[in-house]
Amino acid sequence: MNHIPAPPTPLRTAVDVEQDGPVLRVRLNPAQKDDVLDTATLDELITLLDGLHERPDVRIMVLSSMGQDFCTGADRSEYLDALAADSTGSALRRAADKAHRLCQALENTHAVTIAQLHGRVIGAGLALAAFCDLRAGADTCQFRMPEVGLGLPPAWGGAIGRLISEAGVARIRELALTCEIFDAPTAHHIGLLHKVVPPGQLARAVDAWTRPLARRSPENLVLTKRVLASYTPAHGAGGVSLLDSHLLSNALR
Repeated sequence: MNHIPAPPTPLRTAVDVEQDGPVLRVRLNPAQKDDVLDTATLDELITLLDGLHERPDVRIMVLSSMGQDFCTGADRSEYLDALAADSTGSALRRAADKAHRLCQALENTHAVTIAQLHGRVIGAGLALAAFCDLRAGADTCQFRMPEVGLGLPPAWGGAIGRLISEAGVARIRELALTCEIFDAPTAHHIGLLHKVVPPGQLARAVDAWTRPLARRSPENLVLTKRVLASYTPAHGAGGVSLLDSHLLSNALR
């Protein structure tokens, strides 16, 4: 009796990408049940965003997740593994630098970026969302900046300046120091969310943005993004955030 070999298991793609005209829909595809950002995801997102420089046809990018949560933070086990493999910390700093490169690529892309959030949005997940131009969240979302409670500085991706420019230093100071969980209405009140809707209406709420944006002049969209960035306090303090990967690596050592 001949046995038919089972088909090979398809390799995991860290992000799922689908284009619909000028809209690129990018979905995180977490490998673990806790929906963390691992190195494979960072690498694929950086490559995708770098490639958009040669893709003027893509004018809007929607970032969401296929997991139970949008993102529960960075994969801390990978940082610890990098430290174990290289006690000098250089491998760890290179890994942490990827987060900074990703956030800068997200901030500087010509495409209008939209975060479509559900479930938990924690740590690096909140940082990733903050670097998007527009953010819509389900009313069941929960947010948290847990770093201080884990013995780490809130340094992932150089996001603290971006969070402060979006929500204000007083509120971010409170959330960073207390590590308190906050809900979607609170995130909306302080400016971290632009829209809050029931989970079943989230995709429709995002489409209500993408449809008119797709009709706008691409040149005017890019110019508007650049003008807004020039008035953002965090934009002028970008050099300070270059230290964040070193702060993070020193805290883990």
